[in-house]
Amino acid sequence: MAARVTRPSSDESRGALVEPRSITVDGDRVAYRVAGKGPVLLLVHGMAGSSVTWRHVMPALAKRFRVLAPDLLGQGQSAKPRGDYSLGAHANTLRDLMDALGHERATVVGQSLGGGVAMQFAYQFPERCERLVLVDSGGLGLEVTLYLRMLTLPGFESVFPLFCTPRLREAGNQVATWLGRAGVRSTPASREIWRSYASLADAENRHAFFCSLRDVIDFSGQAVSALGRLHRTAGLPTLIVWGAQDPFIPVAHAVAAHEAIPGSRLQIFDGVGHYPHCEAPERFVEVLVDFIASTKPARLLVRGQRRRSSRAALTTRRDGSREG
Repeated sequence: MAARVTRPSSDESRGALVEPRSITVDGDRVAYRVAGKGPVLLLVHGMAGSSVTWRHVMPALAKRFRVLAPDLLGQGQSAKPRGDYSLGAHANTLRDLMDALGHERATVVGQSLGGGVAMQFAYQFPERCERLVLVDSGGLGLEVTLYLRMLTLPGFESVFPLFCTPRLREAGNQVATWLGRAGVRSTPASREIWRSYASLADAENRHAFFCSLRDVIDFSGQAVSALGRLHRTAGLPTLIVWGAQDPFIPVAHAVAAHEAIPGSRLQIFDGVGHYPHCEAPERFVEVLVDFIASTKPARLLVRGQRRRSSRAALTTRRDGSREG
């Protein structure tokens, strides 16, 4: 299965320093960035994002790891099929991408929606997951910003194009260029938010975005929570990284997840919002590298084998003999 290399835009090539590639997985084009050698580090971006979001940390991480950063289906340069955009479907695609590229296992790092995908990946394919890193992750509690909840209201998808058109996107890019020339610098967080908003000017991106959004959020808040089953990750080294000033998902979710996951580590970045890997990239790399260096990769069984092992253990007497 041959990968087709595509040419990056000048803006992306300056930021990411890694050219995007693409490969066909089960009939759909999956775009990805890959660099470095060593243990595999799978980076999963958030909603309305792409692998470009990791541009601040990929070069440093690639000095130690084989870094793989895909564009989830429906986002970035990957295909936008009119299909399933659930967390489970994204996890399946990541598994198939790893198979296609010849990677058996990885430390999985997920930010925002990508955190939910990473947790689902670890649940569906524990034997493929060596460690889990959750960065301002979705799926850990009810609360989420009112803006995203409003987008789930009936009919909002129909009126949203009025507020996000290609013309408005180009005008915003031009204003940003003028401000930059005038010495007014945007923040890493504002650039990520603008990149996400601007991507929704395309109808295919917008359709995939609303499909993904409604799978995990409704007007009352996040509709999917993994808190009840996080105890199952007891054998999986887990790191939780969160921005103390995250305006989208409260830092209380990080504390709750840390308490629910036995042996997990929690790093809260003061003065940082929803994008620690962009807003504090050097600290993010330092924390992630230390976590990987100081933990052993998990070697978990597939779910069916784990259940069979549990049943076998239950049939063992306290004196060590087996029941008949």
